[in-house]
Amino acid sequence: MRWQGGRQGGNVEDRRGLGGRAAGGGIGVAVIALIGYFVFGIDPTTTRQVAGQLGGTAASEQGTLGTPSDQAGAFVDVIGANLNDVWTAKLKGYTPPKVVIYEQGTQTGCGFGQSAMGPFYCPADATVYLDLGFWTAMESQLGASGADFARAYVIAHEFGHHVQALTGVSTRVAQARDISEAAGNRASVALELQADCYAGVWAAGASAASGGKVALESGDLEEGLKTATAIGDDALQKRSTGQVTPEKFTHGSSAQRVEWLQRGYRSGDPTQCETFAGR
Repeated sequence: MRWQGGRQGGNVEDRRGLGGRAAGGGIGVAVIALIGYFVFGIDPTTTRQVAGQLGGTAASEQGTLGTPSDQAGAFVDVIGANLNDVWTAKLKGYTPPKVVIYEQGTQTGCGFGQSAMGPFYCPADATVYLDLGFWTAMESQLGASGADFARAYVIAHEFGHHVQALTGVSTRVAQARDISEAAGNRASVALELQADCYAGVWAAGASAASGGKVALESGDLEEGLKTATAIGDDALQKRSTGQVTPEKFTHGSSAQRVEWLQRGYRSGDPTQCETFAGR
């Protein structure tokens, strides 16, 4: 994926090195990691539940604002800036989220965030939280791609949740959760698949928004689809328990995640991401 030379200014706060407390209670990251993988794009309710189970607490933190100097941080900054450019053009009234990169754990507007939860968006403070070590874990433990676009897809998915907060879709899902667990799971799947579709919309518009400085190259889409396959509910359930239980899906099957990422990319149109139809 082409990204170096892209516009910087993705509204990044770097909290790496601040010593956020990791999971407590003697529970190793290897044991709790799948919690995060099951809730890729974790919602704030689950964030609070998991943080409470692990006993994590932290004081308010303030990292360094601006462009990170290392390559991994600069990648997040450039991709974030490009995402903001694409969504500013596609969504009237769009306002950029903040992006926090951290290690192990950090305080958020939704409770204490831990790296084992995976990347997540907190609507309470309109912030995307990323522990960049998740990319390595996603590749080594789940068979996801380590390509730049696969990693950018993770960021774009979380920005998709920000778009959903701005449009009010997230509120609809919260209301569905109040009806029943089954209704909540169905709405959650629709929410996550729409975020995948929005990631595809961004990928389709990245080059035009950046004058070609941020753009997919040959084979990049396939690497993103490899990651979408690896993080489908069925793939994760089978890896974790050896069984697949569709009624417990919260993010969609591998096939569904691939379908909606492709649909967003092929259309480049967020209006084609109506995953809630018929649900």
